Amino acid sequence: MRHRTKPRKALIIGSGALQIGQAGEFDYSGSQAIKALKDDGIATVLINPNIATIQTSEHLADAVYFLPLTAHFVERIIEKEQPDALILSVGGQVALNLGVELYKSGALERHGVKVLGTPVETIEKTEDRYLFAQAVHEAGFKTARYKIVTSVDGAVEAAREIGYPVMVRIAYALGGLGSGVVEREEDLLEKARRAFSFTGQIIIEESLHGWKEVEYEIVRDGFDNCITVCSMENLDPMGIHTGDSVVVAPVQTLTARENFKLRSIGMALIRRLGIVGECNIQYALDPESEDYRIIEVNARLSRSSALASKATGYPLAYVSTKLALGYALNEIENVITRETSACFEPALDYVVVKFPRWDLQKFRKVSTQLGSEMKSVGEVMAIGRRFEEALQKAIRMLDIGLYGLTCNDGIDTENMERDIREGNDRRVFLLGKALEQGVSVQTLHEWSKITPWFLEKMKRIIDLRRGMENKPIGLLAPELLMEAKRSGYSDSQIARLTGSDKNAVRVRRIDAGIVPYVKQIDTLAAEFPARTNYLYMTYNAAEHDIEPSGDEQIVVLGGGAYRIGSSVEFDWCCVNTVMALEKLGYKSIMVNYNPETVSTDHDTCDKLYFEEISMERVMDIYDFEQPHGVVVSVGGQVPNTLAMKLHDTGVRILGTSPVDIDRAEDRHKFSRILDEHGIDQPEWEELTDLAAAKRFAQRVGYPVLIRPSYVLSGAAMSTVLSEDELEEYLQRATDVSPEHPVVMSKFITDAREIEVDAIGDGGELFCYAISEHVENAGVHSGDATLVLPPQRTYLETMRQVKGITKRIARAMNITGPFNIQFIAKDNEVKVIECNLRASRSFPFVSKVLKINFIDIATRVMLGEKVKEIGKSSFDLDYVGVKASHFSFTRLKGSDPVLGVEMSSTGEVACLGDDFHEAFLKSVLATTFRMPERGVLLSTGGLKEKTALLEEVRTLHAKGLTLYGTPATAAFYADNGIPVTPVERAGLPAAAASAGTTAAASAGTTAAASAGTTAAAAARTATATLDTSDTLDTLDKKDPNATLVRRSPAQPDEGGTTLSIIESGKIDLVINIPKTTLKEELDNDYLIRRKAVDLNIPLITNVQVAQRFIKAIRRYKVEELGIKAWEEYE
Repeated sequence: MRHRTKPRKALIIGSGALQIGQAGEFDYSGSQAIKALKDDGIATVLINPNIATIQTSEHLADAVYFLPLTAHFVERIIEKEQPDALILSVGGQVALNLGVELYKSGALERHGVKVLGTPVETIEKTEDRYLFAQAVHEAGFKTARYKIVTSVDGAVEAAREIGYPVMVRIAYALGGLGSGVVEREEDLLEKARRAFSFTGQIIIEESLHGWKEVEYEIVRDGFDNCITVCSMENLDPMGIHTGDSVVVAPVQTLTARENFKLRSIGMALIRRLGIVGECNIQYALDPESEDYRIIEVNARLSRSSALASKATGYPLAYVSTKLALGYALNEIENVITRETSACFEPALDYVVVKFPRWDLQKFRKVSTQLGSEMKSVGEVMAIGRRFEEALQKAIRMLDIGLYGLTCNDGIDTENMERDIREGNDRRVFLLGKALEQGVSVQTLHEWSKITPWFLEKMKRIIDLRRGMENKPIGLLAPELLMEAKRSGYSDSQIARLTGSDKNAVRVRRIDAGIVPYVKQIDTLAAEFPARTNYLYMTYNAAEHDIEPSGDEQIVVLGGGAYRIGSSVEFDWCCVNTVMALEKLGYKSIMVNYNPETVSTDHDTCDKLYFEEISMERVMDIYDFEQPHGVVVSVGGQVPNTLAMKLHDTGVRILGTSPVDIDRAEDRHKFSRILDEHGIDQPEWEELTDLAAAKRFAQRVGYPVLIRPSYVLSGAAMSTVLSEDELEEYLQRATDVSPEHPVVMSKFITDAREIEVDAIGDGGELFCYAISEHVENAGVHSGDATLVLPPQRTYLETMRQVKGITKRIARAMNITGPFNIQFIAKDNEVKVIECNLRASRSFPFVSKVLKINFIDIATRVMLGEKVKEIGKSSFDLDYVGVKASHFSFTRLKGSDPVLGVEMSSTGEVACLGDDFHEAFLKSVLATTFRMPERGVLLSTGGLKEKTALLEEVRTLHAKGLTLYGTPATAAFYADNGIPVTPVERAGLPAAAASAGTTAAASAGTTAAASAGTTAAAAARTATATLDTSDTLDTLDKKDPNATLVRRSPAQPDEGGTTLSIIESGKIDLVINIPKTTLKEELDNDYLIRRKAVDLNIPLITNVQVAQRFIKAIRRYKVEELGIKAWEEYE
């Protein structure tokens, strides 16, 4: 054992909100790092505003700060906590960039803080594109031919010299942000301008489109011991970001010579750079020769690291942290096998396939084409002993209604060749369709540049389909059935091909002795004896690696792939359920397939099945393990949808009865229950046909809300403002859940939204938390800003909310977690939704109240007696605010406006002594920046303009230069606020608002209860309108309203909206759509999109704009408190 000096206290910088390019993998790596530090007796301080993470739970770090991840806040924590060490490698690009900034500013030296692991100078070499290329060339290795430029003109000159097509890249960027292949100068100009809005340095390099992309995960200690942990090969060629590519481990199509060469180069370069810990190196490999290029090195834990760790069973984050403390590889025990040291390269006797999950269909106007900028929001990992088996499992794991590579409905093949050539989120599924239609492997290779080996394996899957098609299941040869199962076919797929049903297929194969075998991942490919709890199932085996334990075991079904609507919040719920089971003496079996999660970590549960969460696979596990019961209520919607099916097959579901879960999930049944118990709800009707829908809408008046059953994150929910929109949305809604009726209800405008997270015990309300939304109803609860305890909700309203919650708990006989959403207007409370499972906000309310709702729910579901909680949210002397994080910068063309369908990819939450402090911290934690120069205003109709009058006056008083679209500028000028008019982009100034209606905008209109008082309305009674406003924007209740006509503002006073955004004169855009009508949204789409593309903060909601401006009037950033979670009492 070598002597080493350990730090006394280490500060860990987390990664913040989940976003495209940086997701849950850093919760896993950060949690492992904290454990590794604690094992050595080192005190830990964590800064991470992502309140939904495991790493911010009370049992890990000694101190947790829910604060924005900026140099200002990190340095103030350093001043307060006085750590002597800093961990940068487990917080992704955010932490790395912050560490470099603190290093360059001298803050680390001033406070005597040492960066553990890879030195900052080395980090700079890997992140700065010029320094990196220089280091690679000095080592004698190859990068793509490149030019470093600092201006748009320089980019044009470099591209001309290198020759089109060229790749544009950004230094210090996350997930390929701002990068892309461009084929002509016109596109380069646009790409370069956008890139320079994020950075001062970009690189123009030769395009390697079509080359193979390969990655290696390499670990090195401070004594120059170095091993390769995992090799990975992208199915997609260069040109598509690795985060958007299907990835296979270990590499399948490289020769031994190529593999050895790239592995050796990687080790040599890592040694040359001086990296200590874990790193990822990416290569481009010429498919026609052994020529290569080094693309990049990530000197930190990454998305690929999490995949490699879960694929091999090698605990990369834990080992990397130990190496940063000065350990040698051979001094660290392999904590999975307990048989070998960490200086042992993993061996795999299986194949792993990672498949990205996109949710692009949720975004208006978004481009679905894939490129070098990452777009996926999550990923799945499948394990099999054949590529075909793992691929088909992975496709099903996406949970997008596909059966595998084949047997899928609804895949548009009209532009099949173009889509396969260009690459989009449906390319792999289109390959399956093309093979079904007889397109050759050679042709598909020419179209896609995908290595023929992968295409041949796909063809083999399709060939098996042809052998089974239209043959009765009873006549299918056992050998063919076995081969199909070994190639990843599910029972449902086989049933579709044979005209049978999946239960008949299951019975047939079991009768034939065709069952999956349980195998373990031991990092050793069974070369040494080892017992692990890391398991998967395969038909490509002859025996089980383990036997059922016989203990009283409970299965917990996880949340599957991260997606919009189901993210790290449900992983927190799953992990806390497992921890509660352990305390109660039960053995836990976790079923999940997401490599980014803590729930799929080796030391979280007693047994981990890295498997599909499908009826077929859950029943396979259930039949093998014979557990005490199954928990379906903590993993989100994915396991919840299985509750009734599992119940019908005799599986014991713990907690609320699946019959009651079904009654809550089916919109029609739930609405009936509310009616039967006299609980108010918006007027509704079951949707049967278009004519009936039109009659209902005409009777109650538009807007109306279409709500399908069993949906997550508002999928296919729509606010409809006209008959034309009703016809357009109706088909989309019924497609989501055709076996369940669709309910249409009256949408109540200007209502407040309130929600309750609660635990029921035998139908009685055990504990609850009431939160209010900042935004009015109409913004999905997953996108809304949540406040606990409520600040603007009347006591009488909260009394009604609690009473209704009690009545629903009794009516549904709830035992376990549940969430109810309400709307309130004029002191009337109505129920709009109820979910009999844990919700996205359970981690938030648990941590704000310091009451673990999931621990209580688990005990209640198991029939344990739980002590009553004497604490109420009214007892709090502080406020928690949860804000959403959006990844619109990644989604080219998407319209960054909010509605009833969820679009956020992550969340943050901060605490404060009052609402304004907590709100401002939370907004800043979403990477929002304080305005310092100017603000562009386009504030909707008269109602919205009036609501923001005092806030706009505040912006002027703070010395900010104000610009506005013509009507907006005229309105505020008439009220004594100087606003420079600018012509609306793409429309003549005098017609910019034409075509809109007075229909209230869901989530973007200001209600009297949302900050506009009667006195304020009286002060603005003389408000005037520009001729670009229509009469429809006036309040219809005031027939005497006068339209004061004036000369249109001259557009040359301020330029156009787009030119002013591009000029650098503004650093905040407030753009409030009047309505959600397509025509109205189109009006200002270019403004919103340009702001996002140029990285300028954007607000599109009246209530958020009001709260933000009030908060910056009350607080400066330096006045915000620096308090640890533990200090809020």
